[in-house]
Amino acid sequence: MLREPPKGMGLRHDRPVEDERLRVVIAEDSALIREGIARLIEESGGTVIAKVGDGPSFIEAVETHRPDVSVVDVRMPPSQRDEGLRAAIEARRRVPGTPVLVLSQYVEREYATELLADRAGGVGYLLKDRVADVREFMDALRRVARGGTALDPEVVAQLMVPRRTEDPLAVLTPREREVLAAMAEGRTNLGIATLLGISEGATEKHISAIFGKLQLPDTENDHRRVLAVLAYLGS
Repeated sequence: MLREPPKGMGLRHDRPVEDERLRVVIAEDSALIREGIARLIEESGGTVIAKVGDGPSFIEAVETHRPDVSVVDVRMPPSQRDEGLRAAIEARRRVPGTPVLVLSQYVEREYATELLADRAGGVGYLLKDRVADVREFMDALRRVARGGTALDPEVVAQLMVPRRTEDPLAVLTPREREVLAAMAEGRTNLGIATLLGISEGATEKHISAIFGKLQLPDTENDHRRVLAVLAYLGS
Protein backbone atom coordinates (compact mmCIF):
# COMPACT_ATOMS: atom_id res chain seq x y z
CA MET A 1 0.00 0.00 0.00
CA LEU A 2 1.28 3.48 -0.81
CA ARG A 3 0.76 6.14 1.82
CA GLU A 4 1.31 9.13 -0.48
CA PRO A 5 1.05 9.78 -4.23
CA PRO A 6 4.06 10.15 -6.52
CA LYS A 7 5.24 13.73 -6.53
CA GLY A 8 4.09 15.81 -9.47
CA MET A 9 0.92 13.79 -10.19
CA GLY A 10 -1.27 16.89 -10.26
CA LEU A 11 -5.02 16.41 -10.74
CA ARG A 12 -7.10 16.68 -7.54
CA HIS A 13 -4.54 15.12 -5.25
CA ASP A 14 -3.62 18.29 -3.38
CA ARG A 15 -5.70 17.12 -0.41
CA PRO A 16 -6.10 13.77 1.35
CA VAL A 17 -8.73 11.69 -0.42
CA GLU A 18 -10.19 10.51 2.90
CA ASP A 19 -10.91 14.11 3.98
CA GLU A 20 -13.80 14.41 1.51
CA ARG A 21 -16.15 12.07 -0.31
CA LEU A 22 -14.30 10.06 -2.94
CA ARG A 23 -15.42 11.22 -6.42
CA VAL A 24 -15.72 8.20 -8.70
CA VAL A 25 -16.46 7.51 -12.38
CA ILE A 26 -17.73 4.00 -13.19
CA ALA A 27 -17.31 2.45 -16.66
CA GLU A 28 -19.21 -0.84 -16.93
CA ASP A 29 -21.49 -1.93 -19.77
CA SER A 30 -23.72 -4.12 -17.58
CA ALA A 31 -26.35 -1.85 -16.03
CA LEU A 32 -26.90 -4.29 -13.15
CA ILE A 33 -23.22 -4.47 -12.23
CA ARG A 34 -22.77 -0.73 -12.79
CA GLU A 35 -25.57 0.13 -10.38
CA GLY A 36 -24.31 -2.43 -7.87
CA ILE A 37 -20.82 -0.90 -7.82
CA ALA A 38 -22.31 2.59 -7.56
CA ARG A 39 -24.46 1.62 -4.59
CA LEU A 40 -21.50 -0.04 -2.86
CA ILE A 41 -19.35 3.07 -3.30
CA GLU A 42 -22.04 5.50 -2.17
CA GLU A 43 -22.97 3.40 0.88
CA SER A 44 -19.26 3.42 1.79
CA GLY A 45 -19.08 7.22 1.71
CA GLY A 46 -18.09 7.90 -1.89
CA THR A 47 -19.81 9.93 -4.60
CA VAL A 48 -20.39 8.51 -8.07
CA ILE A 49 -20.18 11.46 -10.43
CA ALA A 50 -20.64 9.56 -13.71
CA LYS A 51 -21.74 6.10 -14.85
CA VAL A 52 -21.00 5.08 -18.43
CA GLY A 53 -21.14 1.92 -20.53
CA ASP A 54 -18.48 2.29 -23.20
CA GLY A 55 -14.87 3.42 -23.68
CA PRO A 56 -15.37 6.77 -25.45
CA SER A 57 -17.94 7.85 -22.85
CA PHE A 58 -15.49 6.92 -20.09
CA ILE A 59 -12.69 8.99 -21.61
CA GLU A 60 -15.08 11.94 -21.97
CA ALA A 61 -16.22 11.57 -18.35
CA VAL A 62 -12.62 11.59 -17.08
CA GLU A 63 -11.77 14.70 -19.11
CA THR A 64 -14.94 16.45 -17.94
CA HIS A 65 -15.07 15.52 -14.26
CA ARG A 66 -11.40 14.80 -13.33
CA PRO A 67 -12.49 12.16 -10.76
CA ASP A 68 -10.43 11.08 -7.77
CA VAL A 69 -10.52 7.56 -9.18
CA SER A 70 -12.33 5.53 -11.83
CA VAL A 71 -13.57 1.93 -11.80
CA VAL A 72 -13.31 0.38 -15.26
CA ASP A 73 -14.39 -2.99 -16.65
CA VAL A 74 -11.99 -4.52 -19.17
CA ARG A 75 -14.67 -5.83 -21.52
CA MET A 76 -16.91 -3.20 -23.08
CA PRO A 77 -18.64 -2.64 -26.45
CA PRO A 78 -18.32 -3.15 -29.31
CA SER A 79 -16.14 -6.30 -29.25
CA GLN A 80 -16.45 -7.10 -25.52
CA ARG A 81 -12.71 -7.78 -25.35
CA ASP A 82 -10.30 -5.11 -24.05
CA GLU A 83 -11.96 -1.78 -24.92
CA GLY A 84 -12.19 -0.75 -21.27
CA LEU A 85 -8.51 -1.31 -20.61
CA ARG A 86 -7.50 0.53 -23.77
CA ALA A 87 -9.84 3.36 -22.79
CA ALA A 88 -8.16 3.53 -19.37
CA ILE A 89 -4.77 3.87 -21.05
CA GLU A 90 -6.09 6.61 -23.33
CA ALA A 91 -7.73 8.43 -20.39
CA ARG A 92 -4.38 8.47 -18.55
CA ARG A 93 -2.69 9.76 -21.70
CA ARG A 94 -5.15 12.66 -21.95
CA VAL A 95 -5.30 13.32 -18.20
CA PRO A 96 -1.85 12.23 -16.96
CA GLY A 97 -1.92 10.37 -13.67
CA THR A 98 -5.68 9.95 -13.47
CA PRO A 99 -6.19 7.03 -11.03
CA VAL A 100 -7.84 3.93 -12.48
CA LEU A 101 -8.95 0.69 -10.83
CA VAL A 102 -9.58 -2.03 -13.42
CA LEU A 103 -12.02 -4.83 -12.65
CA SER A 104 -11.89 -7.90 -14.86
CA GLN A 105 -12.70 -11.58 -15.12
CA TYR A 106 -9.28 -12.26 -16.63
CA VAL A 107 -5.81 -10.74 -17.05
CA GLU A 108 -5.04 -8.97 -20.33
CA ARG A 109 -1.26 -8.98 -19.99
CA GLU A 110 -0.21 -6.67 -22.83
CA TYR A 111 -2.49 -3.77 -21.96
CA ALA A 112 -2.15 -4.30 -18.21
CA THR A 113 1.61 -3.91 -18.55
CA GLU A 114 1.14 -0.75 -20.63
CA LEU A 115 -1.25 0.65 -18.03
CA LEU A 116 1.39 0.15 -15.33
CA ALA A 117 4.31 1.39 -17.40
CA ASP A 118 3.69 5.15 -17.42
CA ARG A 119 5.36 5.48 -13.97
CA ALA A 120 2.55 7.67 -12.63
CA GLY A 121 1.10 5.23 -10.10
CA GLY A 122 -2.58 5.34 -9.25
CA VAL A 123 -3.33 1.95 -10.85
CA GLY A 124 -5.27 -1.07 -9.65
CA TYR A 125 -6.14 -4.34 -11.37
CA LEU A 126 -8.47 -6.69 -9.49
CA LEU A 127 -10.21 -9.85 -10.65
CA LYS A 128 -13.98 -9.68 -10.19
CA ASP A 129 -14.40 -13.16 -8.74
CA ARG A 130 -11.83 -12.39 -6.03
CA VAL A 131 -13.41 -9.12 -4.89
CA ALA A 132 -15.66 -10.34 -2.11
CA ASP A 133 -14.91 -7.99 0.79
CA VAL A 134 -16.45 -4.51 0.53
CA ARG A 135 -13.94 -3.00 2.95
CA GLU A 136 -10.98 -4.41 1.03
CA PHE A 137 -12.43 -3.13 -2.25
CA MET A 138 -12.91 0.38 -0.85
CA ASP A 139 -9.42 0.31 0.69
CA ALA A 140 -8.03 -0.59 -2.75
CA LEU A 141 -10.07 2.20 -4.35
CA ARG A 142 -8.76 4.79 -1.88
CA ARG A 143 -5.20 3.48 -2.24
CA VAL A 144 -5.35 3.90 -6.01
CA ALA A 145 -6.89 7.38 -5.59
CA ARG A 146 -3.86 8.34 -3.48
CA GLY A 147 -1.51 7.28 -6.27
CA GLY A 148 -0.74 3.78 -5.05
CA THR A 149 -1.17 0.34 -6.56
CA ALA A 150 -3.66 -2.42 -5.85
CA LEU A 151 -2.93 -5.60 -7.80
CA ASP A 152 -4.60 -8.96 -7.44
CA PRO A 153 -2.03 -11.69 -6.66
CA GLU A 154 -3.15 -13.58 -9.77
CA VAL A 155 -2.52 -10.47 -11.87
CA VAL A 156 0.97 -10.19 -10.41
CA ALA A 157 1.63 -13.86 -11.13
CA GLN A 158 0.60 -13.60 -14.78
CA LEU A 159 2.50 -10.38 -15.38
CA MET A 160 5.59 -12.01 -13.92
CA VAL A 161 5.96 -14.63 -16.69
CA PRO A 162 9.60 -14.21 -17.85
CA ARG A 163 10.04 -12.13 -20.98
CA ARG A 164 13.79 -11.64 -21.15
CA THR A 165 16.94 -13.49 -20.23
CA GLU A 166 18.45 -10.87 -17.91
CA ASP A 167 16.74 -10.54 -14.55
CA PRO A 168 17.18 -7.07 -13.00
CA LEU A 169 16.00 -8.53 -9.69
CA ALA A 170 18.82 -11.06 -9.51
CA VAL A 171 20.52 -8.81 -6.94
CA LEU A 172 17.66 -9.33 -4.48
CA THR A 173 17.54 -12.07 -1.88
CA PRO A 174 14.58 -14.49 -1.85
CA ARG A 175 13.12 -12.65 1.16
CA GLU A 176 13.47 -9.29 -0.59
CA ARG A 177 11.62 -10.73 -3.59
CA GLU A 178 8.82 -11.86 -1.26
CA VAL A 179 8.62 -8.36 0.22
CA LEU A 180 8.55 -6.80 -3.25
CA ALA A 181 5.80 -9.20 -4.37
CA ALA A 182 3.71 -8.14 -1.37
CA MET A 183 4.38 -4.49 -2.22
CA ALA A 184 3.04 -5.15 -5.73
CA GLU A 185 -0.22 -6.36 -4.18
CA GLY A 186 -0.50 -2.99 -2.43
CA ARG A 187 0.17 -4.17 1.12
CA THR A 188 1.32 -1.78 3.84
CA ASN A 189 4.56 -2.39 5.73
CA LEU A 190 2.48 -3.84 8.56
CA GLY A 191 0.55 -6.00 6.09
CA ILE A 192 3.80 -7.31 4.61
CA ALA A 193 5.18 -8.06 8.07
CA THR A 194 2.03 -9.96 9.02
CA LEU A 195 1.99 -11.91 5.75
CA LEU A 196 5.64 -12.96 6.00
CA GLY A 197 5.79 -13.42 9.76
CA ILE A 198 8.49 -10.81 10.33
CA SER A 199 8.66 -7.57 12.31
CA GLU A 200 7.65 -4.24 10.81
CA GLY A 201 11.20 -3.00 11.41
CA ALA A 202 12.61 -5.92 9.43
CA THR A 203 10.14 -5.14 6.65
CA GLU A 204 11.37 -1.55 6.51
CA LYS A 205 14.98 -2.73 6.29
CA HIS A 206 14.12 -5.09 3.44
CA ILE A 207 12.34 -2.31 1.55
CA SER A 208 15.28 0.04 2.05
CA ALA A 209 17.62 -2.67 0.73
CA ILE A 210 15.36 -3.17 -2.29
CA PHE A 211 15.46 0.52 -3.13
CA GLY A 212 19.23 0.54 -2.83
CA LYS A 213 19.86 -2.59 -4.89
CA LEU A 214 17.48 -1.46 -7.64
CA GLN A 215 19.13 1.98 -7.62
CA LEU A 216 15.90 3.85 -6.99
CA PRO A 217 16.71 7.21 -5.40
CA ASP A 218 13.85 9.29 -4.01
CA THR A 219 13.50 11.94 -6.74
CA GLU A 220 11.03 14.78 -7.22
CA ASN A 221 9.12 13.08 -10.03
CA ASP A 222 9.12 9.37 -9.20
CA HIS A 223 7.91 7.43 -6.19
CA ARG A 224 10.38 4.67 -5.33
CA ARG A 225 7.69 2.24 -4.20
CA VAL A 226 5.87 2.52 -7.52
CA LEU A 227 9.12 2.19 -9.47
CA ALA A 228 10.13 -0.88 -7.46
CA VAL A 229 6.79 -2.52 -8.29
CA LEU A 230 7.21 -1.68 -11.98
CA ALA A 231 10.72 -3.17 -11.94
CA TYR A 232 9.28 -6.30 -10.35
CA LEU A 233 6.51 -6.66 -12.92
CA GLY A 234 8.90 -6.01 -15.78
CA SER A 235 11.54 -8.48 -14.64
